[in-house]
Amino acid sequence: GSCRHRCCPGRNNACWAPGARRARCYCDSYCQRTGDCCQDYLATCRRAAVGCAVRPWGPWSGCSSPCGVGSRARSRQVTVPPRHGGDPCPDLKQRRGCLGQHPTCGTAE
Repeated sequence: GSCRHRCCPGRNNACWAPGARRARCYCDSYCQRTGDCCQDYLATCRRAAVGCAVRPWGPWSGCSSPCGVGSRARSRQVTVPPRHGGDPCPDLKQRRGCLGQHPTCGTAE
């Protein structure tokens, strides 16, 4: 079967072509996971694939708790979204623990 004019992003069961022995072969990007791609899938469809691109990580936020255990977070933005079965985006947010140590911590009121 041939994927010419039939490339589809993601999982799309309607994106197929007649294959050998009356079997269907697929032209969606999910076929790489299931192993049922048409013979020309890589040459025809992956050529147009665009992988995700992201900006560098932003700075860590301040600790969410001025005294004691809290958390910090940072994020980054997508600059180029994935298209045509390209590599998906990596994590866009990270969180880690922190210990707030404001000068007023531990003083009696």
